[in-house]
Amino acid sequence: MSYIYLAFAIIGELIGTSMLKASDGFSKLFPTIGVLVSFTFCFFFLSLSLKTIPLNMAYAIWSGLGIIGTAAISILIWKESINTASIVGIIFILVGVTILNLFGPGH
Repeated sequence: MSYIYLAFAIIGELIGTSMLKASDGFSKLFPTIGVLVSFTFCFFFLSLSLKTIPLNMAYAIWSGLGIIGTAAISILIWKESINTASIVGIIFILVGVTILNLFGPGH
């Protein structure tokens, strides 16, 4: 169940981060409310996941998948470009999350 909570936390983070972009520096009301609701949802479920998932592993997964998801959203929804260095950095993040999951605490 903890990994389901972590997945909800990641979804909340992706929505909240997208709403940050849409809020235009907190100058638009509804996207700003979306930021507050999404990040509250995100941190609530992240805290639930931490009851059984070690902090370092949960945070690595949460932030790693958040970075990858945010990069995908920025390309697909916001039509932002990505360069080779960004792609290499994202691959390194994926490798790091994989190593933590395979060899981190509890293994």
